Amino acid sequence: MATVKETLGEVDKSIISLDMDKTVADAVSLLVEHEIGALVVVDKEGKPAGMFTERDVLKCWTRKGERHFKDIKVSEVMSTNLIIVEADDDLCYVTTIMIKNRIRHLPVLENNKLVAMLSIRDVVKAQVSDLRAENHYLKDYISDKYPG
Repeated sequence: MATVKETLGEVDKSIISLDMDKTVADAVSLLVEHEIGALVVVDKEGKPAGMFTERDVLKCWTRKGERHFKDIKVSEVMSTNLIIVEADDDLCYVTTIMIKNRIRHLPVLENNKLVAMLSIRDVVKAQVSDLRAENHYLKDYISDKYPG
C-alpha cells in the first residue's frame, strides 16, 4: 500500500491556514474562496493549534445563539485535538485514523514541518488506483497473460 508521501504527488500541497484570533466569518470566507472543507488554525508563532472545518461552522451556527460569525473568534470553536500524520505513514493507517476519529482532513508533517493537507478524497482516490492496478494484474494472471 502507498504512503502519504507517494500520494502527495497528486495532492495540492498548498495549505490554507488562519490565525487563531481571526473570526469565524474570516474562516468561512477562506473556505468558500478556496473551495475547501478545512483550514489549519495557527498560533502567533505560525504553529498548528487546531483545525476549523465545515462541521465547526455548523456547530458554531447551532451553539452560539444570536452572535454573528464576525463576532466569534475561530479559537472559540475550532477543534483543538489536532491529529497529524507523517509523510511516511501508510495509507491504510491513515484511513483507519480518519474512520476511527470520524474526520475528513489531516495535516501532514514532514521533517517536523507542515507540508500538506490530506483529505479523505485523496486517500480514497489513491486506494482506488491501487485496486485498479491489482485488479488488472489479477486478470492477467488468471488469463495466463502474466509473464511469470
